[in-house]
Amino acid sequence: MNHTIVALVDDVPGVLNRVASLFRRRSFNIESLAVGHTENPGVSRMTIVVDSDDTSILRLISYLYKLVNVIQVEDLTTKPCVTRDLALIKVKADTENRAQITQIVDVFRARIVDISNSSFIVEITGDEEKIEGFIEVLRPIGIIEMVRTGRVVLARGAAPLYASEKIIDTEKLATAAG
Repeated sequence: MNHTIVALVDDVPGVLNRVASLFRRRSFNIESLAVGHTENPGVSRMTIVVDSDDTSILRLISYLYKLVNVIQVEDLTTKPCVTRDLALIKVKADTENRAQITQIVDVFRARIVDISNSSFIVEITGDEEKIEGFIEVLRPIGIIEMVRTGRVVLARGAAPLYASEKIIDTEKLATAAG
C-alpha cells in the first residue's frame, strides 16, 4: 500500500541526502518525493510516497525522528487530505492536430503554456489518476518530453501539521519495533 509521509525538517544543506540515505539503507523505494519551503522560515516540508505495510511505516517514522534535522513526521495516508500533482508535457503539435490537442486540454482543464511551430507545452494539475488519464490520451498524439512534480499533500481543516515539539505515538512505535 502506498503511504504518504510528510516530514517537516530544518532547511539546511544535507537534510535531503540524510533522509534519502535512510530510505536506501532500510530498503524502502521512494515512489514520489516533493520538497519545498513552508510558511515558517528555516523549515522545509518533504512529502514522501512509499509503498510499504503499516508496521514498516511506523518503523520508518521512528527512524526519521532519529535524524537530527527532522522536526515532525506524520503519515497522512488515512487522513482527509487535498492531494495534487503537477505535470508539464511537451506534445507534438502540427497543423492537423492542434485543434484536437486544444480540445483535450480543455476537457482535462489543463493549460497550454508554450507554443512553437511543432509542439505545445501543456501544464496540468490534479490527482494522479487525472494526470495519468491525460497522459494516456496524449500518448498516441506524441509526447516528446514530460516532467512531474510528485505528490504534494495538505491535511484538510484549520490545524497546521507543524507543532513546536516532536509528537509521536511511542506505544505504536514500541509495538512496531518489537
